[in-house]
Amino acid sequence: MKWSLNELQKYQDEPLSLNSTLDLNASLTERFPDLILAVDPVKVTGYLSYQKGDVMVTATVDTQLTVPSSRSLTPVKFSTQFTFTEYYLADASHIERYEDDETVIVLDEDQEIDLDEAVAENIVLEIPMRVLSKEEQQGAPLPTGSGWEVVSEDDYVANEAKHDSVDPRLTKLKELFPDQDDDNNN
Repeated sequence: MKWSLNELQKYQDEPLSLNSTLDLNASLTERFPDLILAVDPVKVTGYLSYQKGDVMVTATVDTQLTVPSSRSLTPVKFSTQFTFTEYYLADASHIERYEDDETVIVLDEDQEIDLDEAVAENIVLEIPMRVLSKEEQQGAPLPTGSGWEVVSEDDYVANEAKHDSVDPRLTKLKELFPDQDDDNNN
């Protein structure tokens, strides 16, 4: 769904209400194949309001994604519902009207607002860094393969502590540089 600023000027007195379902599956899976495996239809509700040459979009997004587990890459269903607010400006000098923590987008020369693009970008931002399948959440063993394995941070630190000890055959070399500290390997 796209609107030009000229179209939205007629909504100065009363906001344009949004209530639609978007199909963003092809767009998101093509653009972010490593992050998103599938997207169910996206329900979007909210409104667009035009004020003093700027447009405010407030939308609530509700969908279900299939994303790869961050541990084993197995597909995981992930439901998300969130609300976002963005401001679209035709004139870059209007940016002073907004706080630093607000999402403000200066429109290019075509002066169009693409709601599909805004929703898609916000969906990607909502994907957590760590996604685990139900089995992984319940303590399933970490993945392994031929010559490799995934280890927890605690196991890694414990294993490194074992390997940090100096080979007894090399202890005589420490006497060559007595003024150097073991912790400062610069």
